[in-house]
Amino acid sequence: MKVGVIGYGYWGPNIVRNFSMHPECEVTCIAEAREDRRNVAKRACPTATLLENHIGLIQDPNVEAVAICTPVETHYELAKACLLEGKHVLVEKPLSTRLEEAEELLRLAEEKGLCLLVDYTFLYTGAVRKVHELIQNSELGAINYIDSTRINLGIYQTDVNVLWDLATHDLSIIYHLIQQRPEGVQAIGAVHPKVETEHIAYLILHYPSGMLVHLNCSWASPVKIRQMIFGGSKKMVIYDDIEPSNKLKIYDYSAFEPSDEERRNSLVDYRLGEVRIPKFPLTEALAVMVDDFWHTAQGHPSHYDRKMSLDIVNTLIKADESLANGGKVISL
Repeated sequence: MKVGVIGYGYWGPNIVRNFSMHPECEVTCIAEAREDRRNVAKRACPTATLLENHIGLIQDPNVEAVAICTPVETHYELAKACLLEGKHVLVEKPLSTRLEEAEELLRLAEEKGLCLLVDYTFLYTGAVRKVHELIQNSELGAINYIDSTRINLGIYQTDVNVLWDLATHDLSIIYHLIQQRPEGVQAIGAVHPKVETEHIAYLILHYPSGMLVHLNCSWASPVKIRQMIFGGSKKMVIYDDIEPSNKLKIYDYSAFEPSDEERRNSLVDYRLGEVRIPKFPLTEALAVMVDDFWHTAQGHPSHYDRKMSLDIVNTLIKADESLANGGKVISL
């Protein structure tokens, strides 16, 4: 499959590298407006044609699929142009900042029989796939709460706030792992005076079952943390993506049977059972994602439900509404 890539900034090089390594794909064209980045792309992928803008790439009849690695505000127009030209599309998250645009893109892809995937990279990590397995096998029991922290220093965006940039990852993981959808969203945040968007924000999702989800996102943290806690009725899981090897820890408290005296002291003394570190493949997530994109382009089902992208866009739109109304709970 001949692949074109639009954008060779922060994420583009990773996309180009993984498509180039896939045995069934070939990067034949890269469009990048900045000359210095085109020079870098030429050294990294010398066989690809380098263009100053995307028009020639989209109109090239030899390009069968396009990966869009550009700012969020450009996703809709570029993805639509590619689909209209009959090309499969992989676009960076989120799909769009407007629900009607996201719906139109998915509808257009379905009508034309084309693959349209959003690069939810974390869904393809061995850790998240393992948590999915644990939930599907009911090893954790009913999920009561999810607490996520995704914070770092920068990179500040000017076209979207921190929730659109960082919480998209967490929402993709949660919506992929948990079948039920929230009925309300609540968000508060602080606006950075220079970029004029929220650079710190807290997002809460309210579920009919009573499950509570809390997301902490920040571009203003002195440390980088990527951690999610899944609290089940049988076991709890900590997923720490910063950990080089032991990214998952499973805490078992269902096996611990307290004595009568320990029950009386339970208000001040908490105890867990054993802690287990499960094994899972450490294959690069982007390589797995590229393979899924290729298989989906061949007509196979994708790794995740593509309509999930609409839920994510709608949730972030409602979160913006909550931010603008002082943290009011907004119905979904």
